[in-house]
Formats: sequence, C-alpha cells, structure tokens
Amino acid sequence: MTPALPTRSQLQRLTAPDAFWWSTGIEDTFITAPHPVTGRTLDEYELTGHYERWREDLGLIAELGVPCARYGVPWHHIQPEPSTWDWTFPDETLERLLDLGVDPQVDLVHYGLPAWIEGAFLHPDYPKLVAEYAGRLAERFKGRITWYTPLNEPRITGWYCGRLGWWPPFRRSWPGFVALMLAIAKGMVETVKALESVDPEIVPYFVDATDLFDTDDPTFENEARRRQEIVFLALDLVAGRIDERHPLCPWLLKNGAREDDLVYFLENAVGLPVIGMNLYPMFTQKKLLRDAGGRFRIRMPYAGASLITRLGRLYSARYGAPLMISETASMGSLRRRLDWLDQSVAATRQLRTEGIPLVGYTWWPMFSLVTWAYRQGRRPVTEHLAAMGLWDILPDEADPLRRVRTRAVDAYQELVRGGTEAVGLLTGAASPVAAMR
Repeated sequence: MTPALPTRSQLQRLTAPDAFWWSTGIEDTFITAPHPVTGRTLDEYELTGHYERWREDLGLIAELGVPCARYGVPWHHIQPEPSTWDWTFPDETLERLLDLGVDPQVDLVHYGLPAWIEGAFLHPDYPKLVAEYAGRLAERFKGRITWYTPLNEPRITGWYCGRLGWWPPFRRSWPGFVALMLAIAKGMVETVKALESVDPEIVPYFVDATDLFDTDDPTFENEARRRQEIVFLALDLVAGRIDERHPLCPWLLKNGAREDDLVYFLENAVGLPVIGMNLYPMFTQKKLLRDAGGRFRIRMPYAGASLITRLGRLYSARYGAPLMISETASMGSLRRRLDWLDQSVAATRQLRTEGIPLVGYTWWPMFSLVTWAYRQGRRPVTEHLAAMGLWDILPDEADPLRRVRTRAVDAYQELVRGGTEAVGLLTGAASPVAAMR
C-alpha cells in the first residue's frame, strides 16, 4: 500500500528508493470576470456540474485507488464579500476525500480571484488577502491536510492576466506581465508564511507550467533562451534566486521591476520542498520560427515523451528538489490518451533510473474539461468539452454531463495498484538538498 503524503518533517521519504505517489485531479479554473462581449465566466466546477456532483466525482477518485489527489477550492465562493466567509464546500469536499483515504493536495488559487478584489493580483492588498484566506483554510484542517499549492501555474496566470489581457486586470504588455509576476510571487511567499505559521508540518507544493522553447532559426536563439528563463521566473523569485547576476535581472528592471521588489524576494526567500511540473504533449513544446510572411511566430507541435525527460533533467539540475508530474494528459481519441499514458510512464521510469527524484504522477484532468474558449464563445458548454480524461463527459437526453468510464480507468487503476512497479525504484538519488528545507 502506498504511504500517505509526507509531512514537512518526513521529507526525507521523498528520496527513498520506493517513494512514488499516483494522483489525479479535477480541472478547477475559476475566472469570475464576465467576458465583455459574451458575459460568460469560466468556473469549471459549475460548467462540469461538479458543485452538484461532487460526491459522485470524489467517489470516482477513490475508485482509482490513488493515495492523493490535487483538488481546488473556490475562493470566490468561500469569500464572496470581504467580510463574508462560507466554508461549506471545502468542509464537505475535503472531509469527504479524507474519509475516502485520499490525501488532498489543495489547490488554493487557480487563475481567478473573488470579483471584489479590484485590480485582481495588482490590488495592493492582494498578498495579505490571499495569505489570510490560506491561513484560515489551513487552520480548519490543521494536522490532517499538509500539502497546499499556493497558486497553480503562476507564469500562465501572469501571461493571461498581464501579457494577453484576457483575464483581470487585463494588462497587455511585457511590463504588465512583469508587474503581475511580481505580485503573484509575493502572494505565494506570503501564503507560504501563513501556512507555515498555522502548521509547520505543511508542505508547500509549487506547481507551474513547464514549457520547452526551441528554435532552428539562429536569429531567435537569444529569444528562445530568454523565454526558457521566463519559464523558471516564478520559482526563482519565491526562492530568492534573482539578484544582479541572474540573466533576467536587466530585463525585469527594464520592464518595470524595481530593485526593492527584487530585494523583497531575496530577504523573504522560501524553500521549494516539492516542484510540480504541468506538461502536455500538445501544449508544452514551443517552437520559435518565422512564418511565410516573415513574422515571428510560436508553434506548438505535438511532442513525444522526451519532453518529460528533458524537463525533469532541467528542473532537477536547476533546483535539486523532488519533482512530481502535477498535470499531464493527451487530448483526443482514447487510443491517443492511452499511448500518452504508456509513453509518459516510461519517461518517468527513465528519469528515476537516472537518479532524478521524480516521485509522483498526476493524470489531469480526471474527466473532460471545458475549454477556455467557452468564455468568449457562444456555443453551448457541451460543444466545448475536451476529451482529456480517464472518464469522458458524453451528454445524452437524460444527462447533459454524464460521466462515462473508459478503458483508461482500468489502465490507471493497474498502475496505481502496482505502486512503484511501473516506474521502478529511484536509483542513487542524492540526499534532500537545501531546497527542501
């Protein structure tokens, strides 16, 4: 039987030869701001019916037999107004996971914030507000839940909120991106402080998207290197790694960061006990190129499982911390999903034979998600379902959000029952390093 997730004082277990945790999760993007044209928001729990079906859905998690699961809580429902707190949903759902013997890896913020936080992440009190919310939740489950993700995918959050302008506060520039990243990272630091003040056994689980930037065009080599450094920006900020010697320091200062912003992170650095890598064969590989019209473009070719080995080596060399695949799946036919499961598990085994402590694997999402295009579109939600899960959502007349089991459930159950058998023992891993403390 796979042991429970380790607490802070048990982190040595993460580099034990047989340390490995299978996991899953339910897509929990929460964008509360209505689209200016369509008026739609993007609350995945609402759109997939999870608010009403949470008992059934959590039962599916337990059916897989996983020892843990990433699970998001909706801050916008918990704190609908500055002085109003409603803990009903996290109390019921997190308690149910615990009753089912599944350790929650709690996702505190997944892209969106309560609508009353004007300016979203750029609100001057955002770090204090998110830290208070995190601390209050941790207090309710003190001693029983010890893994928390301060904020899922900080770089993607910064990109959509600060560079593309799709989500609040709707900035559309590199200075906007930098401002968002600084605010988001400061919120992460203050969240970790709040969590650890409640329970020193809590393990902050840092999860980000893990793009790989490549180019065959010599004129784009410097840009590819800069983009790859930006992939690591959030972790480098919270870990206090950005000083005048960091390759991004001049770029950050040029785009609006102040020296005292960077000093804050140097003086308030937090450790990185576990790093989660979100990666997908259809999204993670980025190719910089010039199109037929001579314009700069970034393409996303479908990638093989070598992206896992490349990323695992990059993150291990840079941070020396235990790693988990915190999200992965393929999209489309069941055959394609099963092929990716086989290939990605084999890549996980390869890294472990190299002594890289990749200690967890998360198939995400557990069932189909609603694509982000729903918010700016007009088609019904059933026409925005992306088949990425172990279960499909296949509407019929009786149930427009019917969960349908696929053969991927059986394949994943077999992996979970085997524990470390499918990924092998961790070979010659180094002792935990300072990043884990």
